[in-house]
Amino acid sequence: MEYVLKTNNLSKHYRNFKALDKLTMSVPKGSIYGFVGRNGAGKTTLIRLICGLQFPTSGSFEIYGAPNTSGDILRSRRRMGAVVETPSIYLDMTAEENLKQQYRILGLPDFSGITDILELVGLHNTGKKKAKNFSLGMRQRLGIAVALCGSPDFLVLDEPINGLDPQGIIEIRELILKLNREEQITVLISSHILDELSRLATHYGFIDSGRIVKEMSAEELEQACRKCVRVTVTDTAALATVLDSMSMDYKVLDSKTADIFAKPNITQLTLALAEQQCELLSVEEHDESLESYFISLVGGGSNE
Repeated sequence: MEYVLKTNNLSKHYRNFKALDKLTMSVPKGSIYGFVGRNGAGKTTLIRLICGLQFPTSGSFEIYGAPNTSGDILRSRRRMGAVVETPSIYLDMTAEENLKQQYRILGLPDFSGITDILELVGLHNTGKKKAKNFSLGMRQRLGIAVALCGSPDFLVLDEPINGLDPQGIIEIRELILKLNREEQITVLISSHILDELSRLATHYGFIDSGRIVKEMSAEELEQACRKCVRVTVTDTAALATVLDSMSMDYKVLDSKTADIFAKPNITQLTLALAEQQCELLSVEEHDESLESYFISLVGGGSNE
């Protein structure tokens, strides 16, 4: 698998505080990578390091195969666009003027791509309206438009839906999906709003106290969080025999508990178990949300 970003034991210390602590992660090319963690877990620090806004204390990272210690990292960073913490926009300028200014900063020869970018983010009809009069969602989309100047194929977004109303969240979600699917842009999104992230991400990295706790694909997460019927019996070995005969998918948790990933006929299950001298003690529906899965990974404390 090809990776856009890889980090290896990446650390960033501020005196006695470890913002990143030997963090190792890999962002696959073409993915929407959900970088999940509580406020203060180290998400923004990682983004600032890969954008060149800060330097690591130890460890390394590479972007498109270029190590952060080599001169090639500057060339790789030109393939990146980023919105870090708040959108970098000029409030007294229109959307078009903001993009023209970014084109000048990047040294691009003409403004021929600006109309397409504004259309892509849904701001092509804003005319002479200045950014200070935009809604929060429009400013966020303008920030993404600025990040798209220079045609990056790797987009880094730091908490892009923070503070947005429901309509603004939908607009940003649809824009990110469009950029990924139609423009083939790899997207790294840091967020603590897990329900919304689950509608977007193809891969996840869970961070806590500056360390990656777990990396997994959306399919693996769905398996971990999928709905099931949790049963308690006197003998899970007998239960396994019965469920195998019924061709049901299940997972034995211990000697008395198992999750069945289907809705069994309880009467049939009880009778079949009785033939195996096994008693069905309890049945309950079980559904682990992304939030509860995250809490199970990192614990219930706070990083604030």
